[in-house]
Amino acid sequence: MTTDRDALLKVRAEFDSAMRRNAQPDTSDARVERVGPVVRQIVPGAGGSTVLWSDLDESTADAAITEQVQFFTELAARGEVPDAEFEWKLYDYDRPADLGERLRTAGFVAEPAETLLVGRAADLAALSVEPPEGITLRVVTDEEGVDLMMEAHRRAFGSDRPRIRELMLNLLRDEPDTIEAVVAMAGDTPVSAARMEMRPGTPFAGLWGGGTVPEWRGRGIYRLLVAHRARIAAERGIPYLQVDASEDSRPILQRLGFEVLGVTVPWVWEG
Repeated sequence: MTTDRDALLKVRAEFDSAMRRNAQPDTSDARVERVGPVVRQIVPGAGGSTVLWSDLDESTADAAITEQVQFFTELAARGEVPDAEFEWKLYDYDRPADLGERLRTAGFVAEPAETLLVGRAADLAALSVEPPEGITLRVVTDEEGVDLMMEAHRRAFGSDRPRIRELMLNLLRDEPDTIEAVVAMAGDTPVSAARMEMRPGTPFAGLWGGGTVPEWRGRGIYRLLVAHRARIAAERGIPYLQVDASEDSRPILQRLGFEVLGVTVPWVWEG
């Protein structure tokens, strides 16, 4: 990627257009709606709905927040979603500048900030990365593979992720071409796992997961999983890889060539 500021702003504008303002549903049973200055995704499962983008100012922000809370509350009351929880995906360049504080005042709870990073798939696909000794990669194609992913995540992150399991099973069943998932195996033991989501016709593939169990960290597995997914994206003609990076993964990704486009904070309305 280039470090030229104007070029990065152009990539960011492309990201906002493709992945936020004109976003496609994440799954076949989800839907994306644009209502006035807000774009939102409604997901039937628990905790998956999101406000993806908004075009607000000081005079319209509070009313828009109230409208979205009311919408998801009524959706849950009608039984269309299991609860009223949803996420407002806020980026540090969104307006108004105090939108985060307005969300807090309205009762939203901030989750940890993540750095929005983007890299060119072709450049990352060219990385020379060999698996660490004792590690093989298993591509996930069925429920057994999904369960290996979940075991790796549980050991790496210390928690179960039932929503991710449900998402993976749905995508593999209904839209297998939109997902690439892989597990790093040490013999018969899963030690790391990651996935890539690719919506048809969009120029950004999203990288998710990548957690490695403590005893295998620092050996290049994370880098291996990035390079594997980059090769798949490049083969499909997808120009960019996008990551919402934690503070642990951000330095690794920047060393690989990813550039910072912004910082994002998920603000959650818990109902």
